[in-house]
Amino acid sequence: MSDEVEAGFARVRLDLSYDGSEFSGWAKQAGGRRTVQGEIEDALRTVTRSRETYELTVAGRTDAGVHARGQVAHVDLPREVWAEHHVKLLKRLAGRLPRDVRVWALREAPSGFNARFSAVWRRYAYRVTDNPGGVDPLLRGHVLWHDWPLDVDAMNEAARGLLGEHDFAAYCKKREGATTIRTLQELSLVRGEDGIITATVRADAFCHNMVRSLIGALLFVGDGHRGPDWPAKVLAAGVRDSAVHVVRPHGLTLEEVGYPADELLAARNKEARNKRSLPGAGCC
Repeated sequence: MSDEVEAGFARVRLDLSYDGSEFSGWAKQAGGRRTVQGEIEDALRTVTRSRETYELTVAGRTDAGVHARGQVAHVDLPREVWAEHHVKLLKRLAGRLPRDVRVWALREAPSGFNARFSAVWRRYAYRVTDNPGGVDPLLRGHVLWHDWPLDVDAMNEAARGLLGEHDFAAYCKKREGATTIRTLQELSLVRGEDGIITATVRADAFCHNMVRSLIGALLFVGDGHRGPDWPAKVLAAGVRDSAVHVVRPHGLTLEEVGYPADELLAARNKEARNKRSLPGAGCC
């Protein structure tokens, strides 16, 4: 598959953020449900006075209720549309978009850029508090309340056993034809002075429900229901464990997407499209 942009079009990178509370996820859906993609594409069509909708490609599709601070997308616009509108496009989008989604930057992307396939990592944060009184009302849409005391050291010990390249089938909702092999580059937790525990989760890519399932397993360790070796045992078993709960989406935020240097984009796109297998695994 080529990443060459069609003749007469410019590929434009968008950096954006949104509060996912009132969205049915990123991707457009049938039935008129409100989505981030739908809102931005509608706004682009309106402010450029275009008859057609220009489809966005995103770095990582987020589920209903999940937030993003550092999301990246791209859109291919006719060069005449980009030339006419790019100077004022950012401000016009700010005036047209609803307040729970913002586009912060618009620029023509370098050759070979693809918001999804060029990415080398995605970094999420999951925020939770074990404060006996609950969550600060001003943070209730972004922080999960866990009503058991949490041992962050035990959770970090458990997290270390999950790092590296593995088949994360035990922590993913299986999708037909999709691999569940991922490289988990970072999984660590820190308790802030305000008592909120922030889990940082970074990987080359994530399969469906992976972050929320990992956090669910670590919470079970943190509150003493399981030992620190349990999440790694679940991973090794390779099947979904009914004890691993998918935590609620509102504590999850996509914080940042990483890309290689411009000259490495084409090679990264090709690599990311290859379906992976673990060393020694069969092809079929």
